[in-house]
Amino acid sequence: MPDLTSLYFPFLGVMAGLAVIVFISLFFVNAGYGMFRTPQWGPSVPTRIGWVIMEAPVFIFMTVLFLASDRTYSAIFLIFFLLFQAHYFHRAFIFPMLIRTSQKMPLSIIAMAIVFNACNVLMQAGWLFYVAPDGLYTNAWLTSPQFIIGVILFVTGMVINIHSDRIIRRLRKPGDTSYHFPKKGMYRYVTSANYFGECIEWLGFACLTWSWGGLVFFIWTFANLAPRAKKLNARYKEQFPEAFAATKPKAIIPFIF
Repeated sequence: MPDLTSLYFPFLGVMAGLAVIVFISLFFVNAGYGMFRTPQWGPSVPTRIGWVIMEAPVFIFMTVLFLASDRTYSAIFLIFFLLFQAHYFHRAFIFPMLIRTSQKMPLSIIAMAIVFNACNVLMQAGWLFYVAPDGLYTNAWLTSPQFIIGVILFVTGMVINIHSDRIIRRLRKPGDTSYHFPKKGMYRYVTSANYFGECIEWLGFACLTWSWGGLVFFIWTFANLAPRAKKLNARYKEQFPEAFAATKPKAIIPFIF
């Protein structure tokens, strides 16, 4: 039976290749949720329920793999675990409760997200708790430049992501189902400020773990969000021409893209 290391890196290669395919495909296919939801994506459930179903397994699966490893005693691995889980605890159990939309989320989108999320947990937990060589991550890692910079990026990205979601929510009054043009926070520079924050977040995680698994997840995050952000940017420009012309925001990377 092959060891985990011999399986892990080919798995990463496959995931990286799929990210490229997804990135290209999403410029031609609309991911059917939110502003781009259409009946062709099949049966749907309320968006709140969809987010919990989609994200809660990540939190649970990561917890199981961490507790099943022999690295639970180490402070550095506990910090890796807590940082990762901070995002998914918010995404699975807090964010859905704050959603104000009455829209629904297709079960097909949820199913695809669950499959990817399971693969991502294997990428992150597989490396950190099982494949990474003993002695690579010691307490000295906590003072390394990549860890310090990575934590700063991760926390900054998470704050931007949560703050941007809050701005979007506050654009709608109770009962309002229409879309509005956001102008505050990072929305002054990009029309998908929440996506920008999430990309920064996972770039930070890749940096603080200094791992190929973290890098592939960042690539996946950008590959999944950037094409959608580009389409959202075009939609905002079409629906709110005057507001858009006033700031001319980019799609997801300030001043660049």
